[in-house]
Amino acid sequence: MPLRARTVRVDAHTADDDRAAPTSFTSTRRSLRGHGTARVIEVPAPWPDHLDLVARALSTMAGDDEVGLPGSGPVAFAALPFDRRAAATFQVPAVVLGSTSDGERWITTTGTGTGTGTGTGGDGALDPTPAVTVRSPGSITVRSPMDVVAWCGSIETARSRIAAGELRKVVLARCLEVIADEPIDPVTIAARLAAAHPEALRFCIDGFVGASPELLVSRLGDHVRAQPMAGTIPRSGDPTIDARRAAELMLSEKNRIEHQITIDAVHDALLGWCSYLDAEPQPSVVRAGSVQHLATLVEGRLSHPIPNVLELVAALHPTPAVGGSPTTTALRLIDELEDTPRGRYAGPVGWVDAEGNGAWAVGLRSAQITGRSAVLFAGVGVVADSDPETELAETRAKFAATLPHLVTL
Repeated sequence: MPLRARTVRVDAHTADDDRAAPTSFTSTRRSLRGHGTARVIEVPAPWPDHLDLVARALSTMAGDDEVGLPGSGPVAFAALPFDRRAAATFQVPAVVLGSTSDGERWITTTGTGTGTGTGTGGDGALDPTPAVTVRSPGSITVRSPMDVVAWCGSIETARSRIAAGELRKVVLARCLEVIADEPIDPVTIAARLAAAHPEALRFCIDGFVGASPELLVSRLGDHVRAQPMAGTIPRSGDPTIDARRAAELMLSEKNRIEHQITIDAVHDALLGWCSYLDAEPQPSVVRAGSVQHLATLVEGRLSHPIPNVLELVAALHPTPAVGGSPTTTALRLIDELEDTPRGRYAGPVGWVDAEGNGAWAVGLRSAQITGRSAVLFAGVGVVADSDPETELAETRAKFAATLPHLVTL
């Protein structure tokens, strides 16, 4: 039998069920939390060329929806690979609890029956499920596949390529591996990150967890938003020092150049889809845990026919904030200089509904958890006057947003 989705409004008690969800994407405006699996949608390589498979699959599942808001009806979640040449997987949960900041609450169930669907009782509440026992680790090891001397050498190599005129900017990432003596629970780590970074875009999808400060793109109806970030300085925790550092960041020629490269690329990528598009005239400084970033909001109205959010994701990724400029040259240099494949790090992570609405973050401040191991990355934008020791310090500051939540004993 074909899968069908049914969405009904529910009271706050039901939608605010605080049991951790194995699949979730949450912002300050909208929360979607999924339980169970109704369908897995396999997207062949290269994933940007086959995203129509997701839109078609969701359209066949659309059913009764008394809410009619972005995120109601059947929803597919994914953490997409950074590498556009790879395949991807989307998950449609059997049950999704949705809520918005203005008080709307709903539950969507997707299954083969005509009732409320697998995983819910007749009143729309989640059925009781056995608690999962999570054992705390007794020992944890953290290692870096590339030592810091070699990594700083890669920054020098990138600088020399930029000086030679091959490219303007490249983003290079460091990797850390965390190994525990007990399985690491993604839902537990996701909850810790969400509590520590309530203003971030928080996600837990197929073992990929994080709290990203950066909105790649959202599409709600014909309204499109992106908030690219590039240019970083560490935070100290002292308001006076951090205010001074924020001013330094705004005045830094290196960081302003790096930031403008990204803003121009995002604006140009979206412009062809829009009847109206505008970017803030000056960047702002956004606090993101242990660091501060330059950020610029880009916002507009989409032309008709309105594109699916996945079309916008494919058009934008990777931005210069996580790849470089020119993109093709930067990606070749990343392949050459990085010793560990990024996987989903810095790839798009988010959700899409049957109407083509969705919200997608850049998969930063994240960890891929598999069994007893977790893999983390932190990247820096390298331009002509980048200093290797300064860039190394930046990676350490970025790891500080995620690593402490993984190594808690």
